[in-house]
Amino acid sequence: MKTFTLMAGGTGGHLFPAQALGQELKRRGHAISLMTDRRTSRYLDVFPANRTYVIPSATPRLRNPIKAIEAGFTILRGMATARSTLKKLQPDAVIGFGGYPTFPPFLMASLMGIPGLLHEQNAVMGAANRALARFADGLALSFDDTRHADKFAIARTVTGNPVRDAVLAVADQPLPPIGEGMKLRLLVFGGSQGARFFSEVMPGAIEALPESIRSRLILTQQCREEDLERVTRAYAAAKVNVELATFFDDLPQRIAGSHLVIGRAGAGTIAELGVLGRPAILVPLPGSLDQDQSANAKVMEAAGGALVWRQDTISPQSLATELERLLPDSDRLTTMAARAATIGRADAVGALADFAEAIAEGAAAPSTPRSTEEGERS
Repeated sequence: MKTFTLMAGGTGGHLFPAQALGQELKRRGHAISLMTDRRTSRYLDVFPANRTYVIPSATPRLRNPIKAIEAGFTILRGMATARSTLKKLQPDAVIGFGGYPTFPPFLMASLMGIPGLLHEQNAVMGAANRALARFADGLALSFDDTRHADKFAIARTVTGNPVRDAVLAVADQPLPPIGEGMKLRLLVFGGSQGARFFSEVMPGAIEALPESIRSRLILTQQCREEDLERVTRAYAAAKVNVELATFFDDLPQRIAGSHLVIGRAGAGTIAELGVLGRPAILVPLPGSLDQDQSANAKVMEAAGGALVWRQDTISPQSLATELERLLPDSDRLTTMAARAATIGRADAVGALADFAEAIAEGAAAPSTPRSTEEGERS
């Protein structure tokens, strides 16, 4: 039996693959602990850790000297907290899943000589993983082509992005049938923290649909708390069969039961759509420095499993026009579902667990990276 400490930022995009790996490592008889931040409260009751530790962390804000100094002191405090915890846990290896809460404990583990593996969920390596990669013994990737990954001369492999047991449990469920007069199931969500944009654009789009489609629609949508009342009123006026919530604990089952998904293009969303084989309209989060969601979405678009729209090009009417074409088209939805499934990696969690065990044993073989200069051009 080995002891592993998982490290992840406190959002679903980082925690869900960590949860999936924890579930698999526990099945293999290993002991699991988690280091994260204070945002994890809604996930901890299902996270497979023997113990969870909240480590002080901060996002460096270099453009603001005062904030940068404050962040530096917080990171040092996090490293001190992590050191005492790691001395107590004595893990055989640590696995980081990105986000700045990973930085203090992963760096301290490296300074203490504990082997470390990083997992990158996105098609563009995140800033925290890029900062930590020089201290890691291995790098696991979700996509064959991951920007910045070639810069680091460490053991590297493409495992895919692990999905939770709840996703694998419904992975063989076929796309619900579509026929004349049958219900059309549409799921809208914006990631683990919701998306105001969908609350603004979806009610108008649904209202603009012809009655022949609107009367068949079963809509499930995630909303922010502050938007719930307004969106509820809008759908009531449109006379739509709708369920609204700020968070769905059973999201994998809801994805599997849908004909079409509308959402952001976070790495977890792409991984689950692929494993479950569901068609989507993806709207990457605009404004992110690395444009990681755009890169993720292009993978699904290239496979033929999704339409990718820029947020600033969407209006309620344009979305209604697309939904009117797409929702009743059984052949097109079925084809998109099959193509989405071609990028699914149901075996990702096993591959990542194998890599983690190899790192803990000191048996990970180094990859042959391209030169740094070539990596800079990728």
